[in-house]
This record gives sequence, C-alpha cells and structure tokens, in this order.
Amino acid sequence: MTSPTFPFALTRAGVIMSPEPGNELEAEGVLNPATVRGADGTLYLLPRLVAAQNVSRIGLAEIKVADGVPVSVAREGVLMAPDRSWEHGAQNAGVEDPRVTFIPELGLNVMTYVAYGPLGPRTALAVSEDERSWRRLGPVSFAYDDDAEIDVDLGLYPNKDAVFFPEVVRDPEGVPSFAVLHRPVWDLQDVRPGEVPMPPAGLPDERPSIWISFIPVEDVRKDVKALARWSKHRVVAWPEAAFEQTKIGSGPAPIRVDEGWLLLYHGVTGQLVHGVAQQKNVNYSAAAMILDAEEPWRVTSRTSEPLLSADTEDERDGIVPNVVFPTAIEEVDGTLFVFYGMADSKIGVAKLERV
Repeated sequence: MTSPTFPFALTRAGVIMSPEPGNELEAEGVLNPATVRGADGTLYLLPRLVAAQNVSRIGLAEIKVADGVPVSVAREGVLMAPDRSWEHGAQNAGVEDPRVTFIPELGLNVMTYVAYGPLGPRTALAVSEDERSWRRLGPVSFAYDDDAEIDVDLGLYPNKDAVFFPEVVRDPEGVPSFAVLHRPVWDLQDVRPGEVPMPPAGLPDERPSIWISFIPVEDVRKDVKALARWSKHRVVAWPEAAFEQTKIGSGPAPIRVDEGWLLLYHGVTGQLVHGVAQQKNVNYSAAAMILDAEEPWRVTSRTSEPLLSADTEDERDGIVPNVVFPTAIEEVDGTLFVFYGMADSKIGVAKLERV
C-alpha cells in the first residue's frame, strides 16, 4: 500500500505566527490552526491559542501574503473560548485544534474542534456563513450499529483529529452523505485513573487510527444539527510505516486530485505518557495518503516516508518537541500552502506541490 514515489511533496516556506510577547493568552504557544476565507476573499488563520495551564482558545487573524507566499498575520482577537459547560472540567478547559471545511452544498463553513471538558477530549462542531459568527452544534454523538464488523460504541471514548470532506459522497450503502474523518482512542486513564485500555473486540489493530463516519444529506437538509450525529463508522487506515508506529490522525480537509482524495495526516512515534497533555517523548511527522474517489474509506496509496519531519529548530524545540502537525490547506495565487503546528509553539507554512 505504501509508495516510495508518492506524487506530492511539501517544501517549507517559513514561520507565519509565533507567540506574541506579553500576551497571556499565548503564553504556552500558538499552534494547529484552521483557515477560512471571508466573503471578500480575505484569508484568515484560526490558531489555537494556549494560555497558562494548557487552557486553549481559538483566535482569528488575517493572513498577510507577500510575493504569493503567506508570511505573517494580523491578530483580530479571540473567536471561541471554552465557555460552554462541556468545554471545561474541574481541572481542565479548552477549545482546541480546529479544522474548517467549506461545504458548498450547505453554503457553510463547518468547524470540527476538540472540546476538552469533563470527560476529556471530545470532538465538537460549529458552523458559520462567514469567518466570525460561529454557531455551536455541540459535542458529536455516534450511532451504534449492532451489525457492524467492529462492535463498538464510539461515544464511550475520547476522539480527536476530525475533519469533514468538502463534497457529498456516497456511504457504503450508496446513500448521499457528508463524510467525516476522526480518530478515537481506547485509553480512558485521563478520566478514569487506573483504568486499563478498553479497545473494542475484533479490532485488528489497537493503536489510534483514522476512521470515517457518515451523515445522510437529507438529514442535514432537515436540520443542520444532524451534522453532529455520525453513523456507519469504519476504519480507513492503521499505522503502518516506521515513522507512525504509535498512532496516526487526519490533518486538513481532503482535497480532490486526479488520483482521488489527497489526505495529509500526522504519524507519531515514541512513548505517550498517561495524564500528560504536553508530551516530551514523541515525534510527529506529516505524511499523506490517497483515498479512493468513490469509496473514500479505501486507501489506494500512501507515503512510505514522511513528507515533512521535525528537522528545523522551530519544529524541534518548543512546548512539545519534535512536532510537525498539518491542519489546513489553502490556495494562494494558484499555489497550495499547508499550515502546520511547529513543536506545539509556532505555526509554519509549507508549499504543497505535485512531483
């Protein structure tokens, strides 16, 4: 499945955002942004802003471009804060790692983000017709299917790295649907100390992997809140290569290419320490796979090596060392650029090109 001659490459273009000196909301870094376009075409960055004690907010900043390359931002304040009951717990709080997909079928920007609340990290949704006015749809719920190959209630587990496809697809039963990628984990120790991991029975690989779920288009036309009710879950990809032996997770919204759907993702090696949000013994790299155009739960090719590893000082040294974490793709003057977190401290940009 892996390909040594993958048809796309990433080339660094620089650092676009660093923590602002003296800004308490950015004391522990700016990272893992979404992007969104305003009605006038202006491109905005939605960075995760991390204050002391790992409390995250989502900011808004206009992206400045020079000679066709995103080079800096102009901050416009906080877009979302953890001010809903399910976005904060007794000793934790945060709205984290947004991804935004514009879905023309709905005329909406659909944001997935991590609500770090009473039961740990849970995927949540918000929608907007512009870049500023976001309506929360709440935490995601997962339908249970007693006939599924894997017997699991995904509602019992933490979930991250969710992102919607931009186009309507057909689910495995042929129903026109909105599709979303996500990444459940089976370890509950953050919310139940001492609990052993409880992966579902029949799972071929217990490591955190990329899953896909679906929402029928007709359900969303009746009520947009249906976007937060996911069903027909199945695994898309497990860790395979040496650079992703610990876990994998989706990055930006998939984009249509001649070969199918291009999905950038992150692969992780190293040791995860329970109960620690800011890991020190892991290594995150950016990789990619091609998903089948008609059956997006099927991988047709995959990188055998990372497209981008933590090789620069900005990517190696930070709150969490050795992290390249892609979360957004945008076209600027005919060129695709990827926005990514650097060592959980800064935000970088890289050019995405066909090779």
